[in-house]
Amino acid sequence: MIKVLLVDDHPVVRQGLRTFLDLQDDITVIGEASDGVTGVAAAEELRPDVVLLDLRMPGSDGLDALRGLREHANPARVLVITSFTEPAAVLPAVRAGAAGYVYKDVDPPALAAAIRSVHAGHVLLHPDVARLLAADSHPATDLTARERDVLTELARGRSNREIARTLSLSEKTVKTHVSAILGKLGVQDRTQAALRAVRSGLVDAT
Repeated sequence: MIKVLLVDDHPVVRQGLRTFLDLQDDITVIGEASDGVTGVAAAEELRPDVVLLDLRMPGSDGLDALRGLREHANPARVLVITSFTEPAAVLPAVRAGAAGYVYKDVDPPALAAAIRSVHAGHVLLHPDVARLLAADSHPATDLTARERDVLTELARGRSNREIARTLSLSEKTVKTHVSAILGKLGVQDRTQAALRAVRSGLVDAT
């Protein structure tokens, strides 16, 4: 069961999201918050798998929430749900750690699919956003060909065992490659590596 925290300042929006998501067999809404500060506090208390986060809220907004979650090293995956339609408008959220975003007019089944996707470790970025990120990023270029292969599979949300099977490597070898990748990209964990790789155009996670 995927545990979801809703963070949006509109009670009607939260109620609508809860009503739909609670109909899903594999998704449950475990809490709600109306701004960034209370959203971070709720995430620390409830430990959701996915935070469904609005960007524009009075007081502390979605960016504040993303920064707070990162400061607390909260492992929840963040899916931004926004009314912004310009790719540049969501760039700060992606840079702050969001695993993806959807628009508020998204079809309900597509929203459920997006939640499942980010929970599985995938990164959901519109191609225009990915291009903007790549334009101002400075990706590590000293990855070996095999490390890039491993990174591509990692960005698809695959475990070391799955990567080993896909690339015909031992799990120990995959673990060694992952450690080298983290060092070269200057990140702390697999999720950060996957986000950095997709954002900077190092790999295509589709």
